[in-house]
Amino acid sequence: MIIDKIEYIKDVEKGLFFLIAGPCVVENEEITFRIASEIKSITQKLSIPFIFKASYRKANRSKADSFTGLGDEKALEILQKIRNKLEIPIVTDIHNANEAKLAASFDIDVLQIPAFLCRQTDLLEAAALTGKFVNIKKGQFLSPESMKFAAEKVAGAGNNNIMLTERGSQFGYTDLIVDFRSFPLMKAFGYPVVLDVTHSLQQPNQSSGVSGGRPDMISTLAKAGIAVGADGLFIETHPEPSKALSDGANMLKLDALDSLMKSLIPIWRAANI
Repeated sequence: MIIDKIEYIKDVEKGLFFLIAGPCVVENEEITFRIASEIKSITQKLSIPFIFKASYRKANRSKADSFTGLGDEKALEILQKIRNKLEIPIVTDIHNANEAKLAASFDIDVLQIPAFLCRQTDLLEAAALTGKFVNIKKGQFLSPESMKFAAEKVAGAGNNNIMLTERGSQFGYTDLIVDFRSFPLMKAFGYPVVLDVTHSLQQPNQSSGVSGGRPDMISTLAKAGIAVGADGLFIETHPEPSKALSDGANMLKLDALDSLMKSLIPIWRAANI
């Protein structure tokens, strides 16, 4: 049951860390299904709980001509098909209060609040009122302690199905850095905490108008996150990152996911003795 897979994240001590993974955005039905199927195969083999991630629309783009999506309903229909055919839970971004109800109507399991929008009260409350899990990404401009207020907005609207995600803090104009103190600090609020590995390795605000990245550091950052107590990892992945329509510069190549997950399991076990 899909609901059982989602409920797992409320009790992460039952087993391994969970994985949120997929492409940055729904590019087309074929490639999105392929990525979801391959991640499911890897995680099923390793008994790692898996939530498939793809944005149905990208609202935060530097350049006006950057790819933003296929159309909201078309992309959401693809995600709904993946959920039902592959029997895996789905997470996708929402950007305003009206989108919360729209995404929920397509059986999306987890509504994700982008980092730049984590202080938007109406957005957080609208997501909460759907009854879905809400994954709030920590703003690059916020301390981990400040995230308790974002969580309180969702909980105050009657929804305690909350995750918090660390995705790096602004370090100068064109780089991010992860403060690993974030994990115990945010876990003290009582919610699962996720490390967004690939977005933490972005190099934003490049002069080209397209973010750069350091995918060579994905393994290092993922291992560090598991070692310090991340309950889950968030990884964007694609068969050919150089051809991805969004965020390809910081993605993990899909054929590297299996070996990465295998390398993390003994670290998780050692850290959770």
